[in-house]
Amino acid sequence: MTKIGNSDLDVAPLCLGGNTFGWTSDREQSLAVLDAFTGGGGNFVDTADSYSAWVPGNQGGESETIIGEWLTR
Repeated sequence: MTKIGNSDLDVAPLCLGGNTFGWTSDREQSLAVLDAFTGGGGNFVDTADSYSAWVPGNQGGESETIIGEWLTR
């Protein structure tokens, strides 16, 4: 584990990129990836609301919506 700056946050050295969530990975696939990642000890997910904004039919924020849903389960 790695501390972030001067905080008490301890994160895994491997970060999961959330850029495919809600775009090339549908909701169910995205939730399964998050479950598998955390099941293997991961606790650090990268996200940005612009990841899928350029895809026709998307507005941006799709990955955050899925991650937020996953966090509240």
